[in-house]
Amino acid sequence: MDCLFCKIISGEIPSHKVYEDEFVYAFLDIYPCSEGHTIVLPKKHIPRFTEMEENDTSTLFEAVNRISKAVEKTLDAQGLNVGINNGEVAGQTVPHVHVHIIPRAENDGGGSMHTIVETHPSTDNIAELADRISKEF
Repeated sequence: MDCLFCKIISGEIPSHKVYEDEFVYAFLDIYPCSEGHTIVLPKKHIPRFTEMEENDTSTLFEAVNRISKAVEKTLDAQGLNVGINNGEVAGQTVPHVHVHIIPRAENDGGGSMHTIVETHPSTDNIAELADRISKEF
C-alpha cells in the first residue's frame, strides 16, 4: 500500500510512537505546530472521517481523549486544539483519517478554530440551514 500512515503503522517508516492498541496508533508529528503535536489515527485505512462507521469514530475518539490527557499532563499544556482536516480542500494532505492534538500555551501565536477560514457567511438563513442539515438524520 502507498499510504504514508499505513507504512508508519506497519513499521515500514519509523515514527515516535506514543500510544498503540488494536485499533489506534499515535505518534509525534515530525513537522509539529507545537511541542508534543500528536497524530492519532485508526489502524484501518479509511481515507476520510466522513467515511468512517460510527462505532469506529467512537473508538478513535476514546483514544484521542486518553492521549490528549497524557499530552496535556506531560507538557503541562494550558490547552489543546484537537482537530481533523477532512478532505484536501480542508488541508488533509494524507488520505488516511487522522486527528491532530496540538498543545497550546498563552501567547503562542496560534488562533482558534474560528481563524481557519477568513470568510464568514451571513447568518440570515441560519434557521433554514439548521433545518436542512437536521433532515439528514
